[in-house]
Amino acid sequence: MSTNGQQRAAIRPGMTVDIVLKQDQPTGKLTRGVVKDLLTKSPNHPHGIKVRLQSGQVGRVKAILDQGGPSAT
Repeated sequence: MSTNGQQRAAIRPGMTVDIVLKQDQPTGKLTRGVVKDLLTKSPNHPHGIKVRLQSGQVGRVKAILDQGGPSAT
């Protein structure tokens, strides 16, 4: 499975990810956080699955860093 954040099935709450916030799209600046909610409903998205982090920030996943949680073993 891809770890570039384009596949919804690869992302679950509790994972540590790098996202690009809407205001950072022109620069590509990444923000790191833990996934709280998945906002994209389609199984994949060419620009990355949109998520809400536990901090409340919303952006598209660019990289999955940590599988998180006990289900990752």
